[in-house]
Amino acid sequence: MTSTPSTAKTNAPEPDDGAVVQTTAGTVRGAQLGPHQLAFLGIPYAEAPVGERRFALPVAHEAWDGVRDATRYGATPLRDYMAGITLIPEPSYPGDETLTVNVFTPSIRPETSLPVLVWIHGGGFTTGSPSSPWYAAGTFPRDGVIVVSVSYRIGLDGFGVIDGAPDNRAVHDWMLALHWVRDNIRAFGGDPDRVTIGGQSAGGTAVLTLLSMPSAQPLFARVIAESPGWSTGERSEVAISTSRVATLLKIAATRDAFAEIPERDVFEAQQTSQKRGMTLAWLRRLMRGGSSMSWTPVADGELIPYAIDDALARGTGADKPLLIGANANETDAVVLGEPAALDLMPRTLALRLVGLGRSARHYARVTPGRSRRMLGSAATDAVFRFTTARVLAAKTGSVYAYDFRLPSALNQLTGHCMELPFVWDCLGGENVEASTGAHPPQEVADAMHAAWVQFIADGNAPWPDYDADGERRGWRVDRAPRTERIFDRERELIALEKRAL
Repeated sequence: MTSTPSTAKTNAPEPDDGAVVQTTAGTVRGAQLGPHQLAFLGIPYAEAPVGERRFALPVAHEAWDGVRDATRYGATPLRDYMAGITLIPEPSYPGDETLTVNVFTPSIRPETSLPVLVWIHGGGFTTGSPSSPWYAAGTFPRDGVIVVSVSYRIGLDGFGVIDGAPDNRAVHDWMLALHWVRDNIRAFGGDPDRVTIGGQSAGGTAVLTLLSMPSAQPLFARVIAESPGWSTGERSEVAISTSRVATLLKIAATRDAFAEIPERDVFEAQQTSQKRGMTLAWLRRLMRGGSSMSWTPVADGELIPYAIDDALARGTGADKPLLIGANANETDAVVLGEPAALDLMPRTLALRLVGLGRSARHYARVTPGRSRRMLGSAATDAVFRFTTARVLAAKTGSVYAYDFRLPSALNQLTGHCMELPFVWDCLGGENVEASTGAHPPQEVADAMHAAWVQFIADGNAPWPDYDADGERRGWRVDRAPRTERIFDRERELIALEKRAL
């Protein structure tokens, strides 16, 4: 499920002299992009993170004179030599000024301010782009929602624990971008009091991190987390990842030492340090609650006081409605690609080798398939579905859960990222068929997209709150979405393993 970022076609907007907006830093001119929206692309919210600013906290962009062209995407932290990890088309653009936002508004501005979706892209915090054509499809602006897609520093530059550099630099990027939205979105027709932060995969982890942060609470009203990966928030784990890269580069893990190393060399060492693939040790770490990513936000006691589940259990973000869910077979295909000889291993033994204790026998009973298929389910559970279940158990206040189970026509699996073209209602978009297979059902896109628009607009979904009356109900999305109990299996397995440890 990999792709290589490129500077491929992006449906270049047509300049529109009427698309001129005054921001706090200066005037920008956007363009018409398709029949439904205006696009304001590559607006910098921070100074370029180069030189002395490379491992520093972001600084708000200085003001400019005249009218700044915003008809082309800006530079991206994703570079053309960085391999993508999903089927999402994710273009890269060269340049230094990489901390930008893209704003998509309806072509015709209504009289009242509109709700806003601020989208933080995924990519394991090591790749991904805010400039995917899926995000520029125009369907949310068509339906009265302004979209803002955000770039941020990725990999070691954004998340590495480096001696002499502040922690959580990418999280500070998100915060500065949200401050930019609060201060500027009204000029684009948006309502700063109706901002939803949303993201998928690592982007889902990002918005859960923001939900867990007291200082972020005034900057958004609701949260959408699609297939969030688990992050323990352990500073020591990210420090180990940083140390491995420094060792490969034969330098000390300090700000001054890393500042002397070109970006590409750091990336290549970072990739080498992570080339461990699907191993039983990797699965064991995940099943024990370890992070699914080498580079993540860390609980630093200040900006991020607590790990996500701890913060939510303490009531942080309780007043923010949350829409959260996961797909049925997020990473199953990765394990199914392992040698068939793995199927010769007894199922219960395989589960014990990946860290399950006395609950292994029960896990095998409730998880179908031979060893490879079962371990694929274990990986999906450990990284994504258990994350959603943990949040459902910890979060107080309104929570709307979904379980996406529409099978792909290609392999009958519901893989990672597959829900996105339905949510964004872009089934005819670039590379969608490589995920969904031919003829994905438009009626599912109609239902999911409408539900997301409703949630962004008023904080409600067309199905019950997950824990209303203790029913634990949510939306099971197949060819005919319906309301039923969901994530019971995952919550039961987590509880069993806790008792077994």
